[in-house]
Amino acid sequence: MKKRTKWLVSIVFLFIGFMVAVQFQTTSYESQMRETRDVWEVREELQRQQDAQQELLESISDADQTIEDYEQQSSGEQLDTLIESIEVLEERVGLNKVEGAGIEMTIAPIFEESVTGQAYPELSPHLLHRLLNELNTYGADEISIGEERITNLSPIRDVNGSTYVNNRPIGSLPITLKVLAEDPAKLRNYMKASPTQDIFNIDNMEMKIELKDSLLLPEFDGALHLEILEETGG
Repeated sequence: MKKRTKWLVSIVFLFIGFMVAVQFQTTSYESQMRETRDVWEVREELQRQQDAQQELLESISDADQTIEDYEQQSSGEQLDTLIESIEVLEERVGLNKVEGAGIEMTIAPIFEESVTGQAYPELSPHLLHRLLNELNTYGADEISIGEERITNLSPIRDVNGSTYVNNRPIGSLPITLKVLAEDPAKLRNYMKASPTQDIFNIDNMEMKIELKDSLLLPEFDGALHLEILEETGG
């Protein structure tokens, strides 16, 4: 075999070896990220259950205190208590607009579809749930996505391949979330260091986070399906 031919064969095998190594590293990285995603899904479900339990206990405690106060008051005071309770419920359910300091998050595709030819990324209900859970865990008080206020009553689901919030489509990327918090800077720092950033990147999306001195969130204008009211004919 000529010396030149040997060099060509060596270069070919070197190139093949390099490609195999790159492919192995890529596969290992993707497997690691999938495992990380599975672990986080379990943690998220556990966190959701813990949050729901804590919220239920707080609601029971508040209701007991309201009943106790109500029984000890005069008729006029009872009326004031009822009005105050209604206002608190409206605030909790998000029936009123709310304004305050917080962060503004923009979720956008990493690439331009016309440039890469790849499928345009979409924000799935699962990924949105994950994001909202992290925001709530890290100190979010009120959240809206687009023109939809996120509350405990907000349904988030897939409808024919599109993500719906409050029974309305959130639309295509870019999408903006407004988040009010007692400590916006702390929330921003938490979210910038969050593993969710990597999950978004895997799905060809990125999150841009900005501090805002004032944000106005819309009120929740969806139907309130409260079984108690329906049963009592309210």
